[in-house]
Order: sequence, then C-alpha cells, then structure tokens
Amino acid sequence: MKNLALRAFFVLALPLLLLIAWWFASAGSTDVYWPSLRTILTTFPDVWTGEQLRADVLPSLLRLLAGYASAAVVGVVLGTVIGSYRRVRAVCEPVLEFLRAVPPPVLVPVIILFAGIGDTMKIAVIASGCVWPILLNTVEGVRAVDSVMSETARSYGITGTARLRHVVLRSASPQIFAGLRQALSIGIILMVISEMSVSSNGLGFTVVQFQRNFAIPEMWTGILLLGILGFILSVLFRLVERRALGWYHGLRDTSRRSS
Repeated sequence: MKNLALRAFFVLALPLLLLIAWWFASAGSTDVYWPSLRTILTTFPDVWTGEQLRADVLPSLLRLLAGYASAAVVGVVLGTVIGSYRRVRAVCEPVLEFLRAVPPPVLVPVIILFAGIGDTMKIAVIASGCVWPILLNTVEGVRAVDSVMSETARSYGITGTARLRHVVLRSASPQIFAGLRQALSIGIILMVISEMSVSSNGLGFTVVQFQRNFAIPEMWTGILLLGILGFILSVLFRLVERRALGWYHGLRDTSRRSS
C-alpha cells in the first residue's frame, strides 16, 4: 500500500505542480487568447457534458483504438518476419527507411483519395503513423534474441510456433512494448490531425470549431481534455505493461538489489 501511494505521488506530483503554476501565471488575465485557468475550468463542465462526450470523445477513442490495434498487429507480425530472416531484412530495410521518412499527415490527402472522408480514412492515418515505432522496435527486439537461448531451445526440441512464442516474442517483448508506448502518443496526435482535416465529429473537429468561432475558453477546454485523455491512456498502458512484463521487471529489480 505504501509503495502504491508513493508511486501515485510521483505520477501526479509534476502535473499538479504545472497546474498550480498555470493557475497563478494566468490569474487575472485579460488576454482573449490566454484566459485564466479558473475560466477554463469553470467552462469545462458546461462544454463537456455526457452528450458531448458521447458525440465527440467516444468516436475519437474508437478510431484511436482501431488504428492503434491495426498498427500493433501489422507491426509485430512484419517486424517478427523481417527480424528473423537476414535476407528479408536486407531487402526490406531501404523501403522501410523511405516510407518511415514520409510524415503521416502528408499522407492524409492521398488516403482521402482511396478511403474517402469517413472513419476508414482516420483509422488509416492513425495506423500509418503508429506502425513504424512498433515495427522497427520489433525488428530490433527479434534480432537481439540471445543466440545461446535460441540454441538451447533448439537442443530441447522447442521449434516452430512454440519457439516463436516462448523464446523469440518473449525475449523481444520489452522492446516491442517500448515501440507500443511510442506509438500511443503518435496515435493521439494523428487522431486529432485526421479529425481536423475533414470530419463532422471528434475532439480535433470540435477544437477547430471552437477556434473558428472564437470560443477561446471552450477551445482550451478541448486541449485540456486531450491532455487528460493522454495521461489516462499512458497510465493504463503502464498497468498493462507491468502485468505483461512482470517477469522482466522482476529480473531488473533483482539485478539492482544484487548490485
């Protein structure tokens, strides 16, 4: 219980300090474009009602989940194949480097041509940006599998699917989760960008509409809500990561104590 409280303190301390600094820095502000935090917080519950959350936040989260999950599947599968075979890696690396260098927002007009302006386009934009950190980290994680461990598994007859699951993916999982964490922040950014371009709902669309109508406090509430959602998703990801990589964190804690 004490460790949990200490961990919660370290997670919440800096955000609370920043909010306090923002409160005092903006107190008494008369700038139209820089309202006080008090004004923003007062406006927040009036804007983000239950109906507004269902109409804008829920569709955004569903698109983010669909794009992120698609990128995770594609990235892990392709990364495992590319990382496992040297010749495949040699052939694919130049193409991967070229595609990775293309910023996903630039692809929005191209994706619109093929996918239209519906949810498919937004999901494709999110997936196109999230896939790269997952793919590249998976490739490096698979390449870094200990050769002694691989030979030991082979000598015990652990091959095929069992070797892939218990040796390759398990050994590469810390790096795969590092890619998944990077992809989550990229996905949130692309979710907003895709909704700003052509959309009729979503957080990005709503924030732009507030800005165009000069509803500045309402616009800031949308930005604040995005930050809160990003924080919540990050905390949830940490919980999943701690559970999935419990063996890895246990080994690290043991090595730290022994040293």
